[in-house]
Amino acid sequence: MSSELFSIVDTETTGLFPGGNDRIAEIAVVTMTRSGEVVEKWETLVNPQRDLGKQTIHGIQSRDLLNAPTFKEVAEELHWRLSGTVLVAHNLSFDARFLQAEFRNSSKPVPDEFLNQGICTMRLSHRYLQGAGRSLQDCCDSFGIELLNSHSAAGDAVATATLLARYMELDPYEREWDTRLQMASANAWNPSRPQSHFVPVIRRSSHDKSSDHFLEKLATQLPEFEGTASEENYLALLDLALMDRYLSAHEEKQLIQAAGEIGLDRNRALALHEIYFRQLVDAAWSDGILTDDEISDLKKVVTLLGLPAAMIEAVPDTPTKHESEQPTSTGQKSARITPGSLVVLTGDMSQPRSEIEKKLNAAGFTPHRAITKKVALLVAADPDSLSGKAKKARDYGIPVVGEDYLWNSLL
Repeated sequence: MSSELFSIVDTETTGLFPGGNDRIAEIAVVTMTRSGEVVEKWETLVNPQRDLGKQTIHGIQSRDLLNAPTFKEVAEELHWRLSGTVLVAHNLSFDARFLQAEFRNSSKPVPDEFLNQGICTMRLSHRYLQGAGRSLQDCCDSFGIELLNSHSAAGDAVATATLLARYMELDPYEREWDTRLQMASANAWNPSRPQSHFVPVIRRSSHDKSSDHFLEKLATQLPEFEGTASEENYLALLDLALMDRYLSAHEEKQLIQAAGEIGLDRNRALALHEIYFRQLVDAAWSDGILTDDEISDLKKVVTLLGLPAAMIEAVPDTPTKHESEQPTSTGQKSARITPGSLVVLTGDMSQPRSEIEKKLNAAGFTPHRAITKKVALLVAADPDSLSGKAKKARDYGIPVVGEDYLWNSLL
């Protein structure tokens, strides 16, 4: 395709593991420039030539696929779209493995360096969103990015593209962005658009999906994980595998295989399972209440993860507060905002955001675009806002104030 472009990719799949029988059922590609301009959005359903797996997660119905192309039929088009671009995905390891398997099965493999040198927005959250969890929703909430039609390839790809653009805005002089783009452009392997064309098939509508699953809600709230990339990828697989509170024999086998591939022995895998469970407990307590239904679900998770049943008995009767996250006596961070403090703005205010940011800089404060644990204050056009930024600020104990506070106390 054109030079120096990012290809932000998301796939919806029949399962978690491309090494077995799982296939891609939907794919979307958002093409974006270094400046964050979206050049093109492309998506299609893909006939996986097998059952659709957990339809409650991706929401794809078999009837949607009646006229959908197979991956082999879309492979040439994808080859051209991805050639010479930098691959980007949220949890890149997951999407890259599926792309690799599908392209190989179609006798059109892509260069290994294309897959290996991509950008993972989940891993970049550790650099730009300290304290954020690994889920796409959680990272988007930090910037106030609206994630529409989650668990659809197009919805997730668009959100991931916006997330990458925000990262680049936070760190505009990072040479790695340009270095990767230049290397990818120089290594383009398929510059010519294919002659054969097919008509992409788009889902007719967003099907009803279970948005109230206890585990799905908690998966968006899990705290930052500070282990290795391989271990975090394994936990991200657990997020997906446990979404419906059921592990098939196939999934159990493939999780064991995945652990082996990244060098986890049984003891380390169980240790990660214990970390995962304790994170779920903390997330369940995040609203100050642990209901009977939540306890029941946690019991299921203990069984699914192969953990001792006694762990349920050890669930605390009150929320666990980590020393580094202890709130002040008011339940929030200190309201005293000192020079140099990070201040985030959200909502439509009486003056353009760029003008307010200039005034904050002049007053000695540091405007910031994302909610992280280092932020001291969120100024909201509506202090009762239910936006992702406001929710995350409250989760971190960051004061949320109205515009009057900005003019009366800061500027």
